[in-house]
Amino acid sequence: MNKKPVTWIITVNYRTADLVIESLHALASQKESLGGGKIVIVDNASGDGSVEKIASAIDSEGWASWTSIMPMSRNGGFAFGNNIGFSQAFSSADHVDYLMLLNPDSVARPGAIEKLVDFMEAHPEAGIAGSRLENEDGGIECSAHKFHSPLSELLEGARLGLLTRTLSNHEVTPSLRDEAHRCDWVSGSSMIIRRKVIEDLGAMDEGFFLYFEEVDFFFRAAQAGWQTWHVPESVVMHIEGASTGIKSTKRRPAYWYNSRRRYFVKHYGISGLILADLLWSLGRMTFFIRRFLRLGAQGELRDPKYYSFDLLLGDMHAILTGKVWKIR
Repeated sequence: MNKKPVTWIITVNYRTADLVIESLHALASQKESLGGGKIVIVDNASGDGSVEKIASAIDSEGWASWTSIMPMSRNGGFAFGNNIGFSQAFSSADHVDYLMLLNPDSVARPGAIEKLVDFMEAHPEAGIAGSRLENEDGGIECSAHKFHSPLSELLEGARLGLLTRTLSNHEVTPSLRDEAHRCDWVSGSSMIIRRKVIEDLGAMDEGFFLYFEEVDFFFRAAQAGWQTWHVPESVVMHIEGASTGIKSTKRRPAYWYNSRRRYFVKHYGISGLILADLLWSLGRMTFFIRRFLRLGAQGELRDPKYYSFDLLLGDMHAILTGKVWKIR
């Protein structure tokens, strides 16, 4: 009988101990799919008793042979936490074949891990693969995406069906598909990475505190010739935004705008960032014109509070103060 590939799962926690424990309960029945691999919980200095609560659950449930928690002295963000997990896996005595990122607000359905590993074994050209995400109500979230670009910002600003169909190749979140297929990037909530990809690319960019770090990683992977796939046979229940609150229409934190800015400057240059902002503004202007003239656009616009102000003036300030030139 062939030995299973060794897979490590990394979960980055920040004040979501109950979600982590729920996720571990689901993983307990799938630990054989790890091939002797481990699950490491990296706690980003939660300071709310998360470490003690998770450690107590690991001890009381008898999970210590395959799960551990690593408390950090600072919150360095999502990329920082995953890089700690990468280092922990690679420094282990056993060879590691795959590393899987699983958010604390994600619960792996039966067979989810095995399906991803089997897919990667059958498709050596695939560098990264992601699961199908279900919400709490059983609905399906689209977790297979295309790269953000200046033209995708135009579509986001305009929210016009005809324009989106015309520029469908630039739509970040296209329609759902039921079969396994290639895409530009998948949700970081549940994704498996071939070891060689990390060896080729190096660590995740810790210049991103939260958001866009996985898109940046996928962009770099694509440039290195690796494919990304969406695997709907692997199903994960995802409580979207539960660990970050990003779905709220309250004012979005500054790190989201910083991450968006970093992504565009890294991959499209400063001129690409400016173009993205101009196209988003043009699209949003047409949206409000259509609404005023009652030519559609009558639905609720659920942008975060002060979104336009924070997006455009934040980028303008970063350009005028020279901050964007420091982005690598």
